[in-house]
Amino acid sequence: MNTPLLRIRLEAAQDVVAARRRARELAAGFGFSPLDQTRIASAVSEIARNAVDYAGGGEALFAFDSACAPQAFEIVVRDRGQGVRELESVLDGTYRSPGGMGLGITGSRRLMDRFEIDSTPQGTTVTMARQLPPERPALRGAELERIVRGVSAGEPQALESDSLEEMRQQNRELVATLDELRERQDELARLTQELEATNRGVVALYAELDERAEELRRADMMKTRFLSNMSHELRTPLSSIRALANLLLNRLDGDLSDEQDRQVQLILSSAETLGETVDDLLDLAKIEAGKTEVLPAWFDPADLFGALRTMLMPLLTTPHVTLEFASTAHLPRLYTDEPKLTQILRNFVSNALKYTERGQIRVGARVEADGARIAFFVADTGIGIAAEHHQIVFEEFGQVQNRLQQHVKGTGLGLPLCRKLAALLGGEVGVESEPGVGSTFYVSVPVRLETGEAQDAIQDAMHDATLDEPRASHNTAPAERATSGDGAS
Repeated sequence: MNTPLLRIRLEAAQDVVAARRRARELAAGFGFSPLDQTRIASAVSEIARNAVDYAGGGEALFAFDSACAPQAFEIVVRDRGQGVRELESVLDGTYRSPGGMGLGITGSRRLMDRFEIDSTPQGTTVTMARQLPPERPALRGAELERIVRGVSAGEPQALESDSLEEMRQQNRELVATLDELRERQDELARLTQELEATNRGVVALYAELDERAEELRRADMMKTRFLSNMSHELRTPLSSIRALANLLLNRLDGDLSDEQDRQVQLILSSAETLGETVDDLLDLAKIEAGKTEVLPAWFDPADLFGALRTMLMPLLTTPHVTLEFASTAHLPRLYTDEPKLTQILRNFVSNALKYTERGQIRVGARVEADGARIAFFVADTGIGIAAEHHQIVFEEFGQVQNRLQQHVKGTGLGLPLCRKLAALLGGEVGVESEPGVGSTFYVSVPVRLETGEAQDAIQDAMHDATLDEPRASHNTAPAERATSGDGAS
């Protein structure tokens, strides 16, 4: 709702001065800042001058718009001229007239929050509005009347003194504006200096980060080279230890006492464990060095499970745990690297055997909903893993302390190796587990691994060699809900 406040006829230069003064006085009454008062008065002065100079006169209407939020001070200037030619070029700032009409309209438009022009051959109407300051309480009728009475109560002055006073007022406003602009310029210069100093610091920081990144890259290469070389160097003496231990156990050099037999078996067992660790280190080093080849081929999941059964059954040394393999009748043939997939599942089962005291370990698989991927899982009834440790078990040398830790030996390399092998196959690994319930470790891989996809997977594995946490599939779930062992092998 618009409430009319004042109306001023525009017929001569003194009317323009009066309109400017009334605009400033009303703006002051509404609580506008001195700078906003100057903006409003200048916009009104420019549009009123255009009405007098180019259209032969008109009127200025001052109103208060209480319907919008926030409320606004509105000014409408009408003239009885022949309209504004080239209005579009005037509004976009490209039109210039000898008298400066285009500049006046463009400048006034920038000074106000709302600016509209309706121009026809019968006349032009310009509607401008400036929103009240946010901190200003909403104005009511009685307060509006008080503001208008205060503006109207001023004694009329002679034309010359009125114009002189208005010129002085404009000079004061100009000086105040220049002072404010100078302060802002000084503040801008200070901020610019701070920004330049900050930018120099950022550049130096980036240079330092680049240097550290290069150092880390060299250190990572040295680590990979060291692991690779040491793994090769350790394999030879380990092979000798295993061979000699087998010779002794086979009694080729004579009989052994019971205690000697037990000690030799411990030597052989320790050598086998150390050999597995060396193999894992070598595999990790080869992956990080980008020397691991992915050799996909077609095979049947039934053959994969059959090989796993033959390989893993001898590891089942307690009658309290059973190892079961689910049916593979519903599974399609796979085109991927079978040895690497076998190594992942073997690590999963070996891990489950370590942390399952009684119950069962079940190996199975299911085709995912999209039909393009298959998820293999190993579910056990072991001690389980707390949710906050699910990521740790997939980190290199990451182990979760538990009551079986003293009896179960491991380096924390098995599951990180599984994660990187899965990445080479274009897949991902994950775990679902609860303490005291059990765990389900799973790996999701494509049914058909494309050659280009395999090469991309190798490159990704090289770049992600230092990932801190495993990438878990959000749309992959094990075929059955079970639980997992500690996963610290």
